[in-house]
Amino acid sequence: MRFGLLVSAMLVAVATNAKALDISDDLTISGYGDVRAVIAPDPQTWLEGGLGKFRYGGAQKFGTEAMVQPDLTLADGIHAVALFRADPETPSVADMLEAYLRYDQTDGGELSWSIKSGAFFPTMSLENDDLGWSSPYTLTPSAINTWIGEELRTIGSEGSLRWHTADLGTLSVIGALFCCNDEAGTLIADRGWAMDDRPTGLFERVRLPDTSLSIFHAPVDTRTGMFNEIDGQPGWYAGAVWQIPSIAKFTLTRYDNQGNPDAVSSRDMAWDTKFWSFGARTQLGSLVVIAQQLSGYTEIDVHGLGDATKFQSGFLLASYDLEDWRLSVREDLFATRRQDATSNLWNEDGDATTGAISWSGYQGVRLTAEIIGMHSRRGEYVQAGLGLDRYDTEVQFDARFFF
Repeated sequence: MRFGLLVSAMLVAVATNAKALDISDDLTISGYGDVRAVIAPDPQTWLEGGLGKFRYGGAQKFGTEAMVQPDLTLADGIHAVALFRADPETPSVADMLEAYLRYDQTDGGELSWSIKSGAFFPTMSLENDDLGWSSPYTLTPSAINTWIGEELRTIGSEGSLRWHTADLGTLSVIGALFCCNDEAGTLIADRGWAMDDRPTGLFERVRLPDTSLSIFHAPVDTRTGMFNEIDGQPGWYAGAVWQIPSIAKFTLTRYDNQGNPDAVSSRDMAWDTKFWSFGARTQLGSLVVIAQQLSGYTEIDVHGLGDATKFQSGFLLASYDLEDWRLSVREDLFATRRQDATSNLWNEDGDATTGAISWSGYQGVRLTAEIIGMHSRRGEYVQAGLGLDRYDTEVQFDARFFF
């Protein structure tokens, strides 16, 4: 089932309701334009079929994009939200990242709740909480949140129930049912971990590494969809959040796309992908510290032969706010283990250190300089003539203009 039918129905409903609204009072449009200069490593980026781990690679020296998010208030607490991206690197140039309806309970009390329905990023990050699955701390998110933005999208409904207490803070439980994410796991198995700030568009077909032998051991399409329903089984995730005022925030999430690894469509295959995610965040004056760990596995079955990949990653981020300036540093660790006869090609170990400094002294403008140094070891590099170990550096200078 294509997600386009769901989006079309939602937009028709929003347009029907919008006729009765005072658009100037109820419609808010926000977003940004982004221009950056890049000093990229030699390997071609994975986005263009190479084995590079960053958004940019090879001859790329500049990048541009724009994000636009309309938010339409339909009634008290009810919003229709969409998020669009324009990006010359996207084959279609423009794509949609989110489109959903949200209801937030507006009256007070010990218990409150909210619900979202449509297509949206799952609620499981303490790092990427800015517009368009971006981070306020660095240009490039952690390996964990890069992967979530690339391979996961909730196309269904998510509900949150919150209990506000005087002594324990706020305790929340979150649950979601979704369709159309059966290909989740393709990239982590075939490409491994990456670090970039470009989440996958809802209608995009993502390119796999051209040099990969692929688990299918036969010529296949080098692009894959991400947000399609293949096996007819809904997926789910559930979690809990504990927010202690002025102390810390803790999160726990279990994700299971309920993929049938035997199911296929005319172009893609379903992957059975499951993981646990743990997160913590604290703030000490102007210092913010965030940690997250994610571990799971993804499996596919080809002609009765199961092929599974275990994956795990963790990061620790510290960010210090100096009024107009923000200094951030993050350390990432990541690994994958393939469970088949050719596992040495796709087994991966790596770490990355990120440093970023940003300035927001002028309203609506944020200037950022970022450097990432990554070490990664992957058997596939040898096949491509890149050596077993890679030490790559990416430097970016970014100007972002908000509206």
